[in-house]
Amino acid sequence: MNEKNTQTLSAASKHKKNLLIVVVLSGTYLIAEVVGGILTNSLALLADAAHMLTDVVGLLLAFIAIKIGERKANPKKTYGYYRTEILAAVINAVVLLGISLYVLYEAYQRFQNPPEVQSKSMLIVAGIGLLVNVVGMLILRKDSEASLNMKGAYFEVLSDMLTSVGVMIAGVIMLTTNWYYADPLISAAIGLLIFPRTWRLLREAIDVLLESTPKDVDINKLRQSLEQVPGVKGLHDLHVWSLTSGVNAMSAHVVRDNSSAHNELLKNLTDEAVNNFKITHTTFQIEEEGYKEGEVHF
Repeated sequence: MNEKNTQTLSAASKHKKNLLIVVVLSGTYLIAEVVGGILTNSLALLADAAHMLTDVVGLLLAFIAIKIGERKANPKKTYGYYRTEILAAVINAVVLLGISLYVLYEAYQRFQNPPEVQSKSMLIVAGIGLLVNVVGMLILRKDSEASLNMKGAYFEVLSDMLTSVGVMIAGVIMLTTNWYYADPLISAAIGLLIFPRTWRLLREAIDVLLESTPKDVDINKLRQSLEQVPGVKGLHDLHVWSLTSGVNAMSAHVVRDNSSAHNELLKNLTDEAVNNFKITHTTFQIEEEGYKEGEVHF
């Protein structure tokens, strides 16, 4: 049996500095938005600040999850704390879904009795928010492709950016026409836009928690490739899963022929999985012909 127990940096861990920069930018704007909402008596800005507060907490949670995930494995947590990042992605997704539903509910309430909004002040503050969120998105865009946790953080910033755009559009309409129905109408559009992407993020995170086969690993090709390694007579109980984004693990039972050297076969199997199939952690149980088990899986 071969196990690689070296601590591997998760995909998100490699990009934590960028995430911290976005946390600071978003937190600074949150303070500015609260002050602006109070000074201008703008309910729309205060409501957006509440949304922003939730997102800042989500971003901070993502960063904390990365730091926890970097802790080394121990006898009680033999795989370490990688899954903390996935739990953070789930929490972020659930929070964003809740925000989307709340925005839709609030939009419905405002359709009944649209409040008067100080449109000019709202435009100025929303414009600053748009600039901050665009910078945050540019910082996290590439990072979001490497990790579900970073993707959740990116969606937090994306939702803020869409909110800022919506607030500005609504502000222009209300400033020029005094048609205050623009506020709930744009809000509903934002809620509907956030929902499908967040739902997809939640599904991907749950797949990791359920130890589904990673989408970047073709398990059938992996099986065929391992079976073609010289000395392999048969292969069964093949399992592939993710500890977190960018850290894939696998285990398999390999039946070797009597002519193959044990250590050489083990090395060739490990090299094939690690070098060609994005596997970080491998476990192979080498069996002799005729060895029987009570239950055999895929």
